[in-house]
Amino acid sequence: MEDIYSAARDGNVRFVRQWLDNVENDLNQGDDHGFTPLHWACREGQMVIFEMLVARGGRLNAKNHGGDTPLHLASAHGRRDIVQKLLQHKATVNIMNEHGNTPLHYACFWNYEAIALELVGRGAYVSQCNKYDETPMERSKAQLGNIIKEKAKSVGQDLARIPFQEQEEGNFKASLEFLTLKSKNAGIDLEEIHLVEKISETLLGELHKGVWNNIPIVAKKLKIRGLQKRLNLHFCEEYPRLRIFSHPNVLPVVGAVTKSPNLMTISQYMPYGSLFDILHEGTGIVVDHLQSVKFAIDIAKGMVYLHSMDPLIPRLYLTSYHVMMDDDLTARICMADARFSFQDSTKIQKPNWMAPEILNNAPETCDQRAADMWSFAIILWELATREVPFTELSPMEMGMKIALEGLRPPLIPGMSNHLTKLINIAWNPDPAKRPRFDQLLPILQKMQT
Repeated sequence: MEDIYSAARDGNVRFVRQWLDNVENDLNQGDDHGFTPLHWACREGQMVIFEMLVARGGRLNAKNHGGDTPLHLASAHGRRDIVQKLLQHKATVNIMNEHGNTPLHYACFWNYEAIALELVGRGAYVSQCNKYDETPMERSKAQLGNIIKEKAKSVGQDLARIPFQEQEEGNFKASLEFLTLKSKNAGIDLEEIHLVEKISETLLGELHKGVWNNIPIVAKKLKIRGLQKRLNLHFCEEYPRLRIFSHPNVLPVVGAVTKSPNLMTISQYMPYGSLFDILHEGTGIVVDHLQSVKFAIDIAKGMVYLHSMDPLIPRLYLTSYHVMMDDDLTARICMADARFSFQDSTKIQKPNWMAPEILNNAPETCDQRAADMWSFAIILWELATREVPFTELSPMEMGMKIALEGLRPPLIPGMSNHLTKLINIAWNPDPAKRPRFDQLLPILQKMQT
């Protein structure tokens, strides 16, 4: 019977497309050996599958159980076109596997000259030692060793030996371990969860840090009023739509406690908190220009995916509070922050990020995609200034001024012309004239270079 791994390996485009359309499928989940679908596509040179997986957010630097990334496998199997694409998408060129081998070690060992030259041209170190004190030059045949040595000199590499040193690993394997739990029934018994501390409280619910099956989680306990039986019914119908595992820039609701009065959504714990925390709460994370653009690209990718859904996830408002940070500093839009139909949509605690039409009218009458673009403009301003918009005003004052007087944060001197233009078109007062996220994404990606 076909599965996603064999489909990616064999080039079964139709199967892969249908599998990706199911939002509960995690395209970054590995098989028994840790190979993701992207690993298999790169190993076997399946370019169409590769493009589909990367477009949906396949992790370029995901490691299998031996520490190999897709770039390792493409380099080891002579898939030059895939290697070129991976490098264009900025896959990490000097990443090591469990033996300390980089993709260049593999290309040299198997004598793939064109691939070795591509890698060196993109910064692969010819003098990087693996665990056995071997450099790529020493793993290659003499002729290829001389060729890549000359190439390295031409691009200005220092040829002094680089001793092996363990690289810090991200949380990919830990995330996989956590996400395997999604295959269980999404309904969770309250007795399975140990709530450790309350993180915050709003008009709509309480946020608690806790533990579930020995894994850190965040539980959002909803504040509810009304007939509990009816609320239970609506909650059980609505929360499964928030279990979106199919994009790395979306943080899914993993499960839920579905028995009143303890309605809760359960999400993976993010150690760095939200984008708001990183920008304004002194977490110690250095956010330079390139990192700011990376955050903006992550958010835009997540929004492109969410806006492609039909119907849209209702009542999901974009703010820097609702963008969570994975421990590899991947920005992920938090599905647990969507409001349910039985929660009051008129109560807006943080109008700082809200489009004027959302503040002026019933949210269901507005173009949510255009309103999200306005909110994204505020986040771009936040990333550029490291300031919280409108802090000098009370929530009521800022809401009135945004809705009725066209209030926007000031564009500060020194902000790049490209960013200023981007922000201005994104918060156009006419919702119909604001761009879509898929139109903005290529512009942001050019700002990375």
